[in-house]
Amino acid sequence: MTQPKKVVLAYSGGLDTSIILKWLQVQYGCEVVTFTADLGQGEELEPARAKAELLGIKPENIFIEDVREEFVRDFVFPMFRANAQYEGLYLLGTSIARPLISKRLVEIAAETGADAVSHGATGKGNDQVRFELSAYALNPSIKVIAPWREWDLSSRTKLLEFAEAHQIPIAKNKRGEAPFSVDANLLHTSSEGRVLEDPAQEAPDYVYQRTVNPEDAPNQPEYVEVTFEKGDAVAIDGVAMSPATLLTRLNELGGKHGIGRLDLVEGRFVGMKSRGVYETPGGTLLLEAHRGIESITLDRGAMHLKDDLMPRYAELIYNGFWYSPEREMLQALIDKSQEHVTGTVRLKLYKGLARTVGRWSEHSLYSEAAVTFEDDAGAYDQKDAEGFIALNALRLKLLAQRNKKFE
Repeated sequence: MTQPKKVVLAYSGGLDTSIILKWLQVQYGCEVVTFTADLGQGEELEPARAKAELLGIKPENIFIEDVREEFVRDFVFPMFRANAQYEGLYLLGTSIARPLISKRLVEIAAETGADAVSHGATGKGNDQVRFELSAYALNPSIKVIAPWREWDLSSRTKLLEFAEAHQIPIAKNKRGEAPFSVDANLLHTSSEGRVLEDPAQEAPDYVYQRTVNPEDAPNQPEYVEVTFEKGDAVAIDGVAMSPATLLTRLNELGGKHGIGRLDLVEGRFVGMKSRGVYETPGGTLLLEAHRGIESITLDRGAMHLKDDLMPRYAELIYNGFWYSPEREMLQALIDKSQEHVTGTVRLKLYKGLARTVGRWSEHSLYSEAAVTFEDDAGAYDQKDAEGFIALNALRLKLLAQRNKKFE
């Protein structure tokens, strides 16, 4: 790779990305631009500005942006229209944040005249793939620098030695070995590594940060109503909210009742299996409510086709192909299915569980007259079922007759 002149770094302000910032300056002698995204991780981000300035970054080259609304509106909500779950369980909280970060890295590179972007993902994980596939899809000529695949800082000791040699402040709690690593945004928290590396051992309760232990959750259930328009949640208990505000409120409700915990051993795109502990309280409520409103507004054929396609769609997001033509094609199909997914769902929250207990919509396909056990006043002629069954049984009878001849 040719020597970069200016690099846009995805910068958290933490020790690792501060070391990367200085390493880029030392290794490449290049100008560095920092981008820090407020994705709802729940941390104060202004200290990242002071840390970047301390490390020699010009004020005009420090970008700190609140992208919570864009994150939920343009990334989380489209994904939830598909009811996407990787390997049937994971709600893709880390995966869906990476395309947005990459998008802004590439945009800021264009705005500042940078010729490269950089990230702090390791060479063992999925995030390096997600960051880089997204960056190349948006700007095929961009250079990507992945320090963890280049440098020789292969241990915690070497990282700390580098930090001390270049006057990078080290918090006292960063000198010891971290018990586990955490990635967080408005959709979820993801914890992995260290104390969690043995999948045979139950995760310590201190790993969980957004949800109370279900055993300690309130002893009384709570009901919440979520209203949808064309597949997207727009109100809670009749109060209209912006996407990020709505997800924040669902997080509060779900966390209070211990909802949304997941302990998963998943198959990484790079080939290995890894154990992660996830908390997605608001997303778990959102998924349950969305499936609840689809149950009365979505045609059976459309719903079953969506369910057939969902694993492929989820895998594309997990593997980093958000900006691929196949994901966009699937999104168009999914969005078409949501034209009448409008109405309200009532959820019951209790001890780690969220259950749909009511749903209603002006767009409902449910006909009480057709399904009633009472007099249906001619809404359904039961005699029609005889011919329906006979036609569907014809091929089965022919198969059975043929097979009997060769027994």
